[in-house]
Amino acid sequence: MGILNVTLDSFSDGGRYARYDDAIAHARSLVADGADIIDVGGESTRPGAARVEVHEEQRRVIPVIRELAALGFRISIDTMNAATAFAAVEAGADIVNDVSGGLADPNMAQVVVDTDATYIAMHWRGHSDTMNSRAVYGDAVAEVKAELFQRVAELVVQGVDPDRLVIDPGLGFAKRAEHNWQLLGHLAELSEIGLPVLVAASRKRFLGALLPEEAGVGERDPATAVISALSAQAGAWGVRVHDVATTRAALDVWDAWQKGSRA
Repeated sequence: MGILNVTLDSFSDGGRYARYDDAIAHARSLVADGADIIDVGGESTRPGAARVEVHEEQRRVIPVIRELAALGFRISIDTMNAATAFAAVEAGADIVNDVSGGLADPNMAQVVVDTDATYIAMHWRGHSDTMNSRAVYGDAVAEVKAELFQRVAELVVQGVDPDRLVIDPGLGFAKRAEHNWQLLGHLAELSEIGLPVLVAASRKRFLGALLPEEAGVGERDPATAVISALSAQAGAWGVRVHDVATTRAALDVWDAWQKGSRA
């Protein structure tokens, strides 16, 4: 899943693809590099980010989604807003990637039911302005797993088809570095919920701690690619990344390794 931030304030590439032509060109590049899905987002969810009005979010993403759909690309809409999710699916998206897991907007589950979209529900404890204070766990793996299971159960009760659900442990969202590593190290346990798992670690702050202090955000891509390969080994459904080419190379190596082990 290649990330296309049509935003002004995303932590990694805010503003680079805010213009329509730049967004389309970058999406083409991501697909050429090996992306299977383009994840289009119009609102930053980095820690401390301000919320964006729904009409502004849609102004940013809907024209881009229409054009990418016309090009035949598979598209995901990264949004917490039910109205934006609905408009995006109408424009050609077939996946709704909701970092709040339906908690930010009570109408989201009904949109998923009405549109038959695949729905990615992330583990979430609150909006960007409060999530750091909520990063308190006795056992991060057990608690995230339990909270995701509860969220899935509530979505199913609201009519969402479990066959169209994907879960995301929410790395970096109400998580400190040690929580992120614990979740990655026990990724197979999250799969015990019985649903596909998306891993979204790309360029996040906890990876920066592995690098020299002066390293830029883009220098986290090799670490992201290693996580992508290890996530594939652990059975992940997908990985969401900024630098598709490096992760695609890592996944190709992992795939060849797997084939070699079966020869």
